[in-house]
Amino acid sequence: MWNYKRIILYGKYSNEWYARDISRKVTKAFRTRHENGAHYGAYAPLGYQKDPEQTGHLLVDDGTKWIVEKIFALAIHGAGAARITHILAAEQIPTPGWLNFQRYGTFAHIYEGQPESRRYEWTISQVRKILRDETYIGHSVHNKQGTVSFKSKKRVNRPKDEWWTVEDTHEAIISKADFDQVQENIASRRRQRKNGTTQIFAGLVKCADCGWTMGYCENKQNKVPYGYYHCVKNGQGLSQCSMHYVRYDVLYSFVLSRLQYWINAVHQDEQAIIERLSKSTMTEQAATSKRAAQEKRRAEKRLTELDNLLAKIYEDRLNEKITERNFSMLSQKYQQEQGELETRIEALTAQLASTKEQEDGINRWIDLIKQFSSPTELTAEMLNTLIEKVVVHEATKDADGKRTQEIEIFYRFVGKID
Repeated sequence: MWNYKRIILYGKYSNEWYARDISRKVTKAFRTRHENGAHYGAYAPLGYQKDPEQTGHLLVDDGTKWIVEKIFALAIHGAGAARITHILAAEQIPTPGWLNFQRYGTFAHIYEGQPESRRYEWTISQVRKILRDETYIGHSVHNKQGTVSFKSKKRVNRPKDEWWTVEDTHEAIISKADFDQVQENIASRRRQRKNGTTQIFAGLVKCADCGWTMGYCENKQNKVPYGYYHCVKNGQGLSQCSMHYVRYDVLYSFVLSRLQYWINAVHQDEQAIIERLSKSTMTEQAATSKRAAQEKRRAEKRLTELDNLLAKIYEDRLNEKITERNFSMLSQKYQQEQGELETRIEALTAQLASTKEQEDGINRWIDLIKQFSSPTELTAEMLNTLIEKVVVHEATKDADGKRTQEIEIFYRFVGKID
């Protein structure tokens, strides 16, 4: 006799798992197309054009890539999105919308019959979008949107941690080093002070204990006023960290002396400095790579185990060995762990591939150093070009009352080398 309850149950789970399986296959197919460099936007991003011979592939547009290069060059040298927007408009550089109108006739309702100034009306949001777009380093970012589930076709924006990036899908316009520097500049930018000036160390000085950016203040009680930095988590009555007080002139002299040392050293014997930096990082890189490789193997093994566990509980549910509640709970738990492991494996894979990037980083830093020669003073451009952060430790006093304070400089691409 047929067990109709089991047939219905089997049909229910077979259909649901079939639908889920189809959804996963479709997603995988799209991802495969993306990995092959597929771009399916209505228009190619500024600086690119669609490849007429390969659907979804992007080619560098020599006629407009200079606009992207100009925007990133301004950002690298400390200009914010608002300032860049004003520069583009003042120099009458056409917007992406105007360029599309010229080429394809799109956006006619915006540009047709309008004064010439309309074609140069850049917005801050346009500039910010370009500065954050990984397309310009040759990558494609996908999964920004998706459906609620395999049962619903409603489109929703996905959180950033669910996006996936496919590297090297097309030719880059901006180097990754320059792109990363711009992202750091964006994150550390400070607004101008009331007197219209901006501190050259803005966003670079960090507290060694809590990691927060240190604030700049002026002591006007003395006959000769002076500036200083302090941990902001100590101020405003928070007292969540200690003062980490350091005078501006002391910090300035120290940083200037270290930059003078490295700039002069590179100009005197570039190859010796490259060998010195390479040797100091080899041991640390080897140990880090070994740990990452071991962790990746463990994660991949566990991922295989989870695939087997999911198959087993599916069979157990069909055979009514476990309840609906336990099946749902276990399947959700296993799938969540699968997602976490896949994300971790991707991160470890990228970490293992970073050794070559670190070697390139030394050469990149050397190239940046060579832009400067025998500096006698610091500038915001020099600091943002060469330095990632300056870490200030709390000062200590010995038995004789002598004050000692450690200050660490982390340089771009090479880290702490002093």
